[in-house]
Amino acid sequence: MNKHRLEYEMKSKGVTAAKLCSILSISCSSFYRKCNGISEFTYSEMQMIVDYLELKSPMDIFFPEKVSEKIPDKNRSVIIHRI
Repeated sequence: MNKHRLEYEMKSKGVTAAKLCSILSISCSSFYRKCNGISEFTYSEMQMIVDYLELKSPMDIFFPEKVSEKIPDKNRSVIIHRI
């Protein structure tokens, strides 16, 4: 979890933590625990954040470590390794 990247995206869109908590239907303390890695965001919470902040991908925020991502092509799949 890249907390600083999430904060940057929120700030650039003018979204407060309280507003995002409201969208996610979670408490502020639960949101801060998730941002600080004490607990984890659910898949549906991640998707709501990506949709609400109009992000192209969740990779930079939720998967900042080296992760393989399959990107479908017409006839094959390409694997991208993020470092």
